[in-house]
Amino acid sequence: MKIAILTIGDELLNGDLADTNTSSIARRLITHSLPVHEAATTGDRETGIVAALTRLAATHDAVVVTGGLGPTVDDRTAKAAATAFDRPLSLNDMALRQIRERFRTMKRYMHPANEKQAMLPGRSTVIANRNGTAPGFHLQHHEADLYFLPGVPREMLAMLDDYIIPSLLERFPDPPLLSQQIVTVMGLPEPEVESRINSEPLPEGVELAFNVELPTVQVKLRARGKDARKRVDRAEVIVRRALGEHVVGFGDETLAAATAKHLITTGLSLSLAESCTGGLIAKLLTDQAGASAFLERSVVTYANSAKIDCLHVPADILEHHGAVSEACAVAMARGVKDASRTDIGLAVTGIAGPDGGTEDKPIGTVFMAMTGPDGEYVEKFLFQGDREQVRIRTACVALDWLRRLAMHRISGATQEE
Repeated sequence: MKIAILTIGDELLNGDLADTNTSSIARRLITHSLPVHEAATTGDRETGIVAALTRLAATHDAVVVTGGLGPTVDDRTAKAAATAFDRPLSLNDMALRQIRERFRTMKRYMHPANEKQAMLPGRSTVIANRNGTAPGFHLQHHEADLYFLPGVPREMLAMLDDYIIPSLLERFPDPPLLSQQIVTVMGLPEPEVESRINSEPLPEGVELAFNVELPTVQVKLRARGKDARKRVDRAEVIVRRALGEHVVGFGDETLAAATAKHLITTGLSLSLAESCTGGLIAKLLTDQAGASAFLERSVVTYANSAKIDCLHVPADILEHHGAVSEACAVAMARGVKDASRTDIGLAVTGIAGPDGGTEDKPIGTVFMAMTGPDGEYVEKFLFQGDREQVRIRTACVALDWLRRLAMHRISGATQEE
């Protein structure tokens, strides 16, 4: 069984858009023991699409194609498929009905150009799109199944789940058993993660791989065979033991999701005072469902005047120590906690760059302070990287502080019980 992914679009090749579809499709497929053999990207030229489709169909059992199904002249995927597999385009009545019904549901005017999206290669099966206007289609060429989907991730993933995965599992009812677990780690460099894990041998046949998504490291545990799940579970126990509190989450769980989950469990309330992160910590937390259960407010106090007015940071601290200082970070954390009457106040202030650094406080200097039920903490960091990386590292360390605080509270409550 060999599966390929083909993404289509000039914007993917010139860097205007990142290709997130390939990784999303591959992750979905692997959970059903359907590994991807090859991934490719081509532009919007019809000749290029025809060449890619012809090659992949000749060398794979299935090809998942995304992009180029819109109503404009640069959307050429359906026409290229018709050319590649010698199936003239024709107006597909079922596809046209779906498009019209979608516009009626959205209470929007349907432009005549949208009828182009119902022009499909002959002998195609329509794939319904419940989140957008572009139907997908499925055709077979010799031994290959080809699935064509729109490039919009929300639409594409729903169609993948609704139609393609069931179709593949029907064709390949007994894929080779594969089990995988992803363990996300925070606060350790990749070599240290590997060194700690290798201190105890993993079960035979368990493959170990790493993926760095700064500032976290993903540890991937994979095994094949009838007892794959048991071996991966045993390997997970070893990894947990080796990495301890540095383990953030499992599977698709992010650091922000784990932090929110633990804060909800504790019932602790939180307020934030952000300077160099510009609200990024609050953004990551409010991306999680249920954040209103713990987050009372986030104040972005970028200027010194805002720190004085909103957080009551004493002017003499700013004058003698500066906005990027331990004293200022502590005053910010206290100020936001007092103003909001929350259990926890957390503050960050720093120099993200590319300007503003000095010999004493170079770019990447960040002070973080937290005041809460277990005391008051403040720490100085020197983060490496560009402006975006400094901000991301700062936000993630702040989330990790909150996660650890919540975990300790949960652990203490459990021990008391």
